[in-house]
Amino acid sequence: MQWLTADEAMTVIQSNDQVYCQGMASTPTELLTALARRCRNLSGVKLYHLHLEGPTPQISPELKGRLLDISLFVGSNLRQAVNEGQAYYLPLFLSDVPWFIRRDEFSIKACLIQVSPPDRHGFVSLGPTVEGILAAIEKADVVIAEVNPQVPRTLGWAHLPASAIDYAVQVDRPLASHDPVLSGPLYQRIAQNVASLIDDRSTLQVGIGRIPDAVLHLLRGHHDLGIHSEMISDGVMELAEAGVITGRYKAIDRDQIVTTFALGSQRLYRFMDDNPSIAMCSVDYTNSTAIIRQHPKMTSINSALEVDITGQVAAESLGSHLISGVGGQMDFVRGATLAPQGRSIIALPSRTGTGISRIVATLTSGAAVTTTRNHVQFVVTEYGIAFLHGKTLDERALRLVAIAHPEDRESLLVQARHVIPGL
Repeated sequence: MQWLTADEAMTVIQSNDQVYCQGMASTPTELLTALARRCRNLSGVKLYHLHLEGPTPQISPELKGRLLDISLFVGSNLRQAVNEGQAYYLPLFLSDVPWFIRRDEFSIKACLIQVSPPDRHGFVSLGPTVEGILAAIEKADVVIAEVNPQVPRTLGWAHLPASAIDYAVQVDRPLASHDPVLSGPLYQRIAQNVASLIDDRSTLQVGIGRIPDAVLHLLRGHHDLGIHSEMISDGVMELAEAGVITGRYKAIDRDQIVTTFALGSQRLYRFMDDNPSIAMCSVDYTNSTAIIRQHPKMTSINSALEVDITGQVAAESLGSHLISGVGGQMDFVRGATLAPQGRSIIALPSRTGTGISRIVATLTSGAAVTTTRNHVQFVVTEYGIAFLHGKTLDERALRLVAIAHPEDRESLLVQARHVIPGL
């Protein structure tokens, strides 16, 4: 491991090289900034990543044709650039990311990561973000790391011998963080409906946002819950500290919170530091349907932008306007549905903030179907729960109309009759 400045390390990048970058809370901001500077004199460099936190120097107008940003999941900081054609989206199930990286035809010149300092045994930790980075480290010609003493030493699959790092850059800054957001009455009502579907001893997959945070807050009276999730945030930490999450009844990885990345407050990262109850794993493990389905009462909780009256779920785009990405929704919907007594839940407000119904007769033209109607079980709004699995199209329509906003139900039913014959 050779210590360099970020600019010195980036001299290994040449025109037409491909680079993979660790994301989420572990986004190596200084390395990204140095890469952008390096590419001012290059052309055709491709940067692959999942969601990145913080600044996005790689999409500067002066880098057009020089550095091409390719997101496997689009965050708010790159949304406009992707929709304007300044950056690009690659749709891919999260469970497939390591496979995508390991393909013979895919080459990586450099892998950019952020790690803890080496311990006394000579190992660094990947901290709160493992995702597909292990595959990228294996595949890359050169591994370049920001070494940051504020990265928590997480366990599980997160350990990496320092010898795997070619060039190291010293940094000392807090990780990207998101404090929990208090939920208003609307999200509380949605969360109450979701929580009513969660039994004691269930294993949960939850995301980040107002609905998951509100649901987790309502589970304080539950017992012996487990976590097997692509991500965790502060709500999981709080339930673990309260003794609600024990993992005692998980089929595998018993007593452990299994995840591939965490995004939350600085307190969450401190909670994860050297915590043997948390196993950070590669995303092809956390999101493997074969693994997920082994947990009894596996319950997945995901969100949507729109749901049509047949049950199709659009969670990544409104029409052709991209919002996020496919992520791991289908991985967990399918895994939970196949699990013994498993349940998959799609939860969303009945209306947008501007009063437009999210339960629609047909998805907005151009929308990507994230979860097919064949896979959906429960759809939840603040007005109730619609169970769709094994139901006919007309039964689905009537159940979804019943949980739409009351002012939208009559017109929605009229529109539905043009979509479903015999309704």
